Amino acid sequence: MSGIDRHAWSRMRLSEIWSGGQTGADRAALDAALEAGVPARGWIPRGRIAEDGIVPARYMQLTETESADDAERTERNVRDTDATLILHDGPPGGGTQLTHELALALGRPVLALDLGVLPIGDAARLALDWCRGLPGPIRLNVAGPRASTAPAIYPLARAVVTTLLRELATADASHHTVEES
Repeated sequence: MSGIDRHAWSRMRLSEIWSGGQTGADRAALDAALEAGVPARGWIPRGRIAEDGIVPARYMQLTETESADDAERTERNVRDTDATLILHDGPPGGGTQLTHELALALGRPVLALDLGVLPIGDAARLALDWCRGLPGPIRLNVAGPRASTAPAIYPLARAVVTTLLRELATADASHHTVEES
């Protein structure tokens, strides 16, 4: 997918992708955003700690929290965004479940999709319809399990986020073209 002008994203329904930098679903969302030219942000634990060592330098736009506690990172990403999309493969647990609970507690819209059950196209359509129902521009937190607990999550989540971004960009670009005419 070719990138979109970074400045154009500020005028579109989805303005940023946020994620916590962990392996698995988090990095899938960040990689899809970076490939599409969508601003990618988020909170990561102090020391840039992840299960595979240090969060890679290509994610320099992520901000370290004051502690190395994953729960603090998770809460800040939910709190500082407009909505949370949870992409998981099988029953959510650990930090994925915490993300869902925090979104509900903080009154943030949340959509959880089990990519072990839903085909990519169906999951992307559900996410797209959900995003279209939210007031924009949206700072979207994307979360889900780490690679060690869900080995198949990275390619599944990346495909969903890539499709979502492409569809939102296409719809928003055609909407702006009509408005500007």
